[in-house]
Amino acid sequence: MTTVEKLQESAPVGHDLSACDREPIHLSGAIQPHGLLLIVDAATFRTVAGAGDLEARLASDWLDRPISELIGQDLEALLRSADMGPGGTLRLAPVVAAGGTLEASLHRSGDMLIVELEPQPETSRPAIEVLVGLERAAATFERAADLVQLCERAAVAFRQLTGFDRVMLYRFLDDGAGVVLAEDRAPGRDSFLNHHFPASDIPRQARALYVRNRVRVIPDAGYTPAPIRPESANQGGIDLSDVALRSVSPIHLQYLRNMGVEASASISIVRDGVLWGLVACHHDSPRRMGPELRAAARALAGGLARQIRAQEEAESYRERLRLHAGEDLVIARLGGEQPIRVQLAQCGKELAELLDADGFALVCGDTVSREGHCPDDADLLRLAEWVNGQGGGLVVSRELSTPFPPAERYAGVGSGLLGMPIDGMDCMAMWFRMEEVERVNWAGNPHKAVEVEPGAVLTPRASFESWSQIVRGRARRWTLEEVKAAHRLRGVLHDLRQRARLRELNGQLSEANREQELLLRQKDVLMHEVNHRVQNSLQLVSAFLGMQARAVDDATLTSHLTEAQARLSAVALVHRRLYRDDQVEAVELSRYLDELMTDMRASLGKDWGSALRVYLAPVLVPTGRAVDIGLITTELVINATKYAYPGTTGPITVMLEQHRANLRLIVEDQGRGKSGAGEGFGSRMMKALVGRLGGELAFEDNAPGLRVILTAPIEESGR
Repeated sequence: MTTVEKLQESAPVGHDLSACDREPIHLSGAIQPHGLLLIVDAATFRTVAGAGDLEARLASDWLDRPISELIGQDLEALLRSADMGPGGTLRLAPVVAAGGTLEASLHRSGDMLIVELEPQPETSRPAIEVLVGLERAAATFERAADLVQLCERAAVAFRQLTGFDRVMLYRFLDDGAGVVLAEDRAPGRDSFLNHHFPASDIPRQARALYVRNRVRVIPDAGYTPAPIRPESANQGGIDLSDVALRSVSPIHLQYLRNMGVEASASISIVRDGVLWGLVACHHDSPRRMGPELRAAARALAGGLARQIRAQEEAESYRERLRLHAGEDLVIARLGGEQPIRVQLAQCGKELAELLDADGFALVCGDTVSREGHCPDDADLLRLAEWVNGQGGGLVVSRELSTPFPPAERYAGVGSGLLGMPIDGMDCMAMWFRMEEVERVNWAGNPHKAVEVEPGAVLTPRASFESWSQIVRGRARRWTLEEVKAAHRLRGVLHDLRQRARLRELNGQLSEANREQELLLRQKDVLMHEVNHRVQNSLQLVSAFLGMQARAVDDATLTSHLTEAQARLSAVALVHRRLYRDDQVEAVELSRYLDELMTDMRASLGKDWGSALRVYLAPVLVPTGRAVDIGLITTELVINATKYAYPGTTGPITVMLEQHRANLRLIVEDQGRGKSGAGEGFGSRMMKALVGRLGGELAFEDNAPGLRVILTAPIEESGR
């Protein structure tokens, strides 16, 4: 835990330090008495309430009078012609009153119009002089080398503009406290440079008002508030948030008096809608700041806020460049084939340097690897388990012992932690920063920010003497850009893991493909060998049949043997083609039938060489169906030679066509026409083959002769 090497005085027992945060300072019900306030009904334009010495300075009967009679201006007409906008303020013409001329302004608050009147400054600088000063200050802001120099120049510029004795530029820190970054002061005034102020000095509701109303002036801290009258008009509490004359908290007035301040001004520095800091102006005697000077201060603060943003964005840009260069170096080392956890462990030095850490540790299961200054392995294992239990996101701390008390034992090496779970790897990456002992100078004891006087009256601390605090257990802050870099690295590791997994799966797939290709090659070799052997066997049987047919004298037996030889040739031809081709699943039917008819011409005799004609369109069919079609074609041609032209030769035409998913095989002759009962072995075989093909066989008169048409699907049914 953060410790302080000094005896600290605690707040009084039972005292609630958040009481200041609950004070409704925007409903103070009073104004500072140097000005006047008129509250007007926006519907009737009659005065319903007021504050200040209205009777002596404006009119004794001011209540319930038309506002135009009191200030000599027609507000209704002015509002019709002016566009105030939400929260806007309308400058009115000066009002002549007893004791001098009053500056006038108007704004809306609900269904009320608020008119503020305050004395014109006794002396004022010409507008051109103020404008030149603003331009000169803006130019010096632009030339500032860094944020510190910018703040130093701003303190000088605001003091020149306002004329206050001391001007401090005050920045809010993450914990709500503030620190004085720069100051410009008159000789003899106490310095608060680099001093811290506790968050309770400026409560939350006051900070909200600083964003809304960006210039607040207290001309005389010893004033007595002027209440809103009549009291009944303020029963519900009139919102004075936008009233420049609003009376401030009595605690704040006492705070100023304890500092020896008689007059003050607070000018907000708002960056992107957030209160970044304040320009605090102090004077040792009463001092007013008129509307024109307040407007100039508001403009100067706006220019300062823009330059602060430019400085911070430039610093962030330089830091991003450094971080991206470091990320590229780390990513280049993480592109290898080894497991990501191994690669991460090997580039621990680069990972530590990436986030400007003093040490880096990687915990994967029970395995620990370290680089630089880190806790020991047992502590790292316990810390990794704790980080994993924080919801799965990044854990970022500059005071690790606060959320994780066991870390107090190794605060010297591990006060700062950036813990990053690595998705899907059961690994935890952790960056460490060593303790940096810090001396913090406070403007008074921050542990006595308030005191309780007799009667339980809450008062601010009485002393603002420098109070030093030695802070332990803290490391340098992790910047927003460093945290973003860790998020990017986490995404890169996720992508690398996904790519590694893809490489692994692709390797497995490639190996499976290689095995499949090997099996397919082995299958093709086997199929070719089988087809070769079947073809040789069928040719051998066909040769035996041919020899038998020549050896017998019986014409009928010779005819049967010749037909059987032709059928075997049809089957053998398919296997011969399969043996020669690379493709074994399908056969180009036109080439197969053309070769089959060539073989049949040879077996039928030379007289049939010119009589047997073929017209074949290319059709690719499965191997098994090609065998069936070849047998049917052989049978039809044999029948034509036997029955169309008995004992002689004649024209026979074989045609092959494709019609969408079907093929048509046509065998026609010009002979005697259909004859025979069709009950022989060949006819029965054809019927069986046609049925297996899922086709149909049609017989037509070719006039003269016979036309036989086989129609069948190219693919097997259901494929």
